[in-house]
Amino acid sequence: MSQAPRFSAFAALRHRNFRLLWTSQLISVAGSMMQNAAILWHVSLLAPPAHRGLALGMVGLVRILPIIAFSLVGGVVADALDRRKLMLITQAGMAVAAGLLAGVAFGGVSALWPVYLLAALGSAFGSFDSPARQSLVPNLVPREHLPNALSLNTIMFQTASVIGPAAGGLLIGRFGVAWAYALNAVSFLAVIVALLMMRDPPRHPARTARPIHLRAAVEGLRFVFQTPLIRSTMLLDFFATFFASAAALLPLFAQDVLHVGAPGYGVLSAAPAVGAIVAGVALVPLIDRIDRRGATMLWAVLGYGLATVVFGASRSFGLTFLCLALTGVTDTVSMVIRNIIRHLNTPDELRGRTTSVNMIFFMGGPQLGELEAGLVANVWGAPLSVISGGIGCVLAAGRAGWRTPVLRRYRRETPVIVARTGGPAAG
Repeated sequence: MSQAPRFSAFAALRHRNFRLLWTSQLISVAGSMMQNAAILWHVSLLAPPAHRGLALGMVGLVRILPIIAFSLVGGVVADALDRRKLMLITQAGMAVAAGLLAGVAFGGVSALWPVYLLAALGSAFGSFDSPARQSLVPNLVPREHLPNALSLNTIMFQTASVIGPAAGGLLIGRFGVAWAYALNAVSFLAVIVALLMMRDPPRHPARTARPIHLRAAVEGLRFVFQTPLIRSTMLLDFFATFFASAAALLPLFAQDVLHVGAPGYGVLSAAPAVGAIVAGVALVPLIDRIDRRGATMLWAVLGYGLATVVFGASRSFGLTFLCLALTGVTDTVSMVIRNIIRHLNTPDELRGRTTSVNMIFFMGGPQLGELEAGLVANVWGAPLSVISGGIGCVLAAGRAGWRTPVLRRYRRETPVIVARTGGPAAG
């Protein structure tokens, strides 16, 4: 392997199809992050004051139920069909859901259930979109550029996560949530156009005429749970984010603790992504040189929990922003290493199903965590909910490090699995 692409900061962007997807997702994800912030703010305005914590926690529940119901099927479909064409359908579906949310808001509907229903509809389309999109990336770049592509994807996602909530906070404060929903609906067009512009879109012979059936889903589950390294990263991510997810409570901190209103809420919502961009930029040239990847990931999760504890105790806007930024730094380090472990150790013909199982853990942890945080906040208040969740995250990281030596000892040179075809896992 040549050294030039290995340490080039933008090696993956040399490949046209990846560059199209990366650029278009920057626009689309910014719109989605804007909508996520808008939904929470919208719910906080519509809910009765005595039950706002519970109402905000319900947003996480309605988002995770479609993921639990459909993500395994989405993974099977992503491994059986053309992933690019599947994304054209899912992106259009999410655009429709966002457009309907805009219609609800423009119409002045005061009931909560349409917001919950349309948030669930968007999540249902996402259950099919995420396995297809994440599984498509390794087919757009050579294997030696995959770690770079994953690092660049992290920078893209976190940059969009800064732009989206910050712009959303300003937009909501000036024009209302309806315009945030409408702009998100339009943003999906960027990905649709990029997919249509791809030259020689990737096709894999293993996926042609592959039937869609329950056995295929079971095969994906068996692979994940019989591969300790992949299983342990997913479980650690689930429990850490379940305890330490506090995004749903940010409206309460902005309104009742820090008194900074919608613009301040937008800035706080973007804070984790600010930290994540810093970490992502640093990781692009460094990721190939990190040797003790397993231990680094465990320390990152521990730091995530500690930053969450301080955030819950803070009464200063500056300190709160700093702690949220630190959660972004630590979460990004953990996420990049998790994704590298998963993609390098998964055969291409199982990539969609492995991504769908990971989606249940990756999305289930924070979404169910938001429900748990809302329930605790409804009884004991938002600060205590966040502090106790951060402590739970610290305990989860300590237990994973103690009980999972295969993860603790994982290094850069740890051999990857061998695909069932007899060669190295496709990348």
